[in-house]
Amino acid sequence: MRAPLGKIFQEDEAEEINMTPMLDVVFIMLIFFIVTASFVKEAGIDVNRPEAATAVKKERASILVAISDEGEIWINKRQVDVRAVQANIERLKAENPQGSVVIQADKKATTDTLIKVMDAARAAGVFDVSIAAQEA
Repeated sequence: MRAPLGKIFQEDEAEEINMTPMLDVVFIMLIFFIVTASFVKEAGIDVNRPEAATAVKKERASILVAISDEGEIWINKRQVDVRAVQANIERLKAENPQGSVVIQADKKATTDTLIKVMDAARAAGVFDVSIAAQEA
């Protein structure tokens, strides 16, 4: 004799695997890893930094300014005019009040450009200004 239709449908439902809890866990893990990931900040160009025997790695540098060997100034992967450095640093300082400025100057960059960037950073209200160097 044949089984009633209601009983057949109940058996099919019991054999299905519920994927919802697994997907919930995967999405929660994805959100966790995105939130806890540390993002590498770059100024925009590679510079040949000078060597220093007393170079120390700075952990919490949030505002990176790069100066190329031709005197170009780069902030957040954009070339910036020397007159706009202060405004850019003020904007980045407003986003992260605890941030410090690290200037990555090329070996062949002039001290004139370096001093102008340091003055702009101090005029923007950031007094924790460092100059990047390679460990000797």
